Amino acid sequence: MSRSTDPGLFRASAPVRLDFAGGWTDVAPFADREGGQVVAAAITLRVQAEFEPGGVGLLMRAEDLGQAERVAGPAELSHGDGLPLHKAALRMLPAGPGTLRTRSEVPPGSGLGSSGALDVALIAVLAAARGEDFLPDEIAALGFELEAREAGLPGGRQDQYSAALGGFNRLSFRGEVVGIERLVLDPDFQAELERRIIICYTGRSRVSGDTIARVMGAYDRGDPVVTGALRQLADLAEEMAAALAAADLVRVGRLLSSNWAAQQRLDGQMATPEMAALEYALVAAGALGGKAAGAGAGGCMFFLAGDDVDRVRDAATAAGARLLSAKWSPTGVELC
Repeated sequence: MSRSTDPGLFRASAPVRLDFAGGWTDVAPFADREGGQVVAAAITLRVQAEFEPGGVGLLMRAEDLGQAERVAGPAELSHGDGLPLHKAALRMLPAGPGTLRTRSEVPPGSGLGSSGALDVALIAVLAAARGEDFLPDEIAALGFELEAREAGLPGGRQDQYSAALGGFNRLSFRGEVVGIERLVLDPDFQAELERRIIICYTGRSRVSGDTIARVMGAYDRGDPVVTGALRQLADLAEEMAAALAAADLVRVGRLLSSNWAAQQRLDGQMATPEMAALEYALVAAGALGGKAAGAGAGGCMFFLAGDDVDRVRDAATAAGARLLSAKWSPTGVELC
């Protein structure tokens, strides 16, 4: 990545993603023991980070959340509740006194992987401020380290890799090893897929670290329902990669719905009443399929419309969803 032309200000941005299939299988211990895989695509909604060196102490601001905190120096970057990712990034990559600002183009708890995109943007901007340069996959690995280990927040690796790489990818996970397969779609099919995808925000996701612990705890105990669902999710990612390569819209829609059905078997709280009502309304309006973006229990759902895209969009609005507009993002993390 090239550095910002303004020597007194460093900026970076990273895209969020739509996970077409396989989410949850990138989380330990399933990914460690059996290997997970996810098919995801970056979209043009982005998370930005900015570091301005100078002054006294450190000021951290999450402008989209209206949160700010000032500390005298790195020794005060505690592991407390406020701005945990900002603090973790500054502990990992101290860049001297200055102001660290962030903002997101997606609503909080969207399920679009915004925390992973934030991880990646933070790593990129602070590395630039320190005069360091990392490859996208190195930034993704450091982003996971930031969130899961330095900040102590549970989750998988797919969000950081989608944010760092951009484009369509089939990602495989086995312990610390991440396999990256770029998916090259037929251009006409990719454009039609973009035209038909409808992203609906249903309200902030209620998935928490407790939910992740509950799901993976059930897997650890050998729960047959959860174990079977996770294995099916991994298989569906393989099928989704094939459907995208074959430019098969109907099959993509069917696999989105199959993934959502498997995901709901992981935990009884995966689908909210609002999500169930939205799914019913959009399928009735002609959607070919759809699923929750990310973990579930609120956040965004996205659907693949049939031939009458406007009818499906109108049904989503009538059901109370907030529609988010985005295109595919061929680029991942960028300094700007």
